[in-house]
Amino acid sequence: MTTMVARPDERIQPPVRPTRGGPRERWIRRAPLLPALVFAIVITQIPFLYTLYLSTLHWNALKPGKHKFIGFDNYVTVLTDERLRAALVNTVILTAGAVIFSMILGLGLALLLDRSFVGRPIVRTLLITPFLVMPIAAALLWKHAIFNPAYGLINGIFGGSTDWISSYPKGAVITTLVWQWTPFMMLILLAGLQSQSTEVIEAARVDGAKPWQIFRWMTLPHLRQYLELGGLLGSIYLVNTFDAVFSITQGGPGTATTNLPYEIYLTTFRKFEYGEASAAGVIVVLLTIIVATFALRVISSLFRIEEHR
Repeated sequence: MTTMVARPDERIQPPVRPTRGGPRERWIRRAPLLPALVFAIVITQIPFLYTLYLSTLHWNALKPGKHKFIGFDNYVTVLTDERLRAALVNTVILTAGAVIFSMILGLGLALLLDRSFVGRPIVRTLLITPFLVMPIAAALLWKHAIFNPAYGLINGIFGGSTDWISSYPKGAVITTLVWQWTPFMMLILLAGLQSQSTEVIEAARVDGAKPWQIFRWMTLPHLRQYLELGGLLGSIYLVNTFDAVFSITQGGPGTATTNLPYEIYLTTFRKFEYGEASAAGVIVVLLTIIVATFALRVISSLFRIEEHR
């Protein structure tokens, strides 16, 4: 029996990995992105750095020319001031209330749209419409067409002359935000439902699982990351809510609905304390960055799951 010996040039060579090139080639590939990077730095980072600088000054616009460096005193004032602490509590209540209720309603609507029925595209389009309305327009619509005690829709249907904004200011703001942000949650959760394996659901039904059991033990665990994503993204946007508070309640009655963005507005244009307002703005940005970090981690985990499918 003869043994075949491969010649050196016939032996299988290991695959050669493509080289990424040197630093020059990498910079050439990245060059088209430089204008966008420079634009983003100019628009976002330079103003933020200037805000950091302003936050270390005692600067009242009513006393021009008197800018005194006081270090972190403005941050101490922000964190110890009763109005700002109340604004922080209101921010948490308004944001959490809007996110939770819009997520619950969005889940219900997503479950509805996940089924086939006549006119589903039209219903889906109508349900998305509130998210396309400008925030200031949505706030004015609810203030004058729905909450108005004289000719509002609620009193017109149920009777009475209740001033809903004065009686339930937080509820009025939260209701407006829920109406506008429910479609956003619905779209995210609908995407999660449509990514669920239909074969597994059918197998569970064949094994005798009830609809509630399928929803409790299969659908909800599958939607967990989509719920987290919707909650985090909604919190990032809603923590900076200004339009609804300014248009519907002006922070009142008293300080019942004054959140951090509106308090910063009052500090800047009513008290004219630019340094204190800048410090409060920096704190809001830091809180938003913390929430955004968790959102990015959830998004990256969703991408990893899709890659392993």
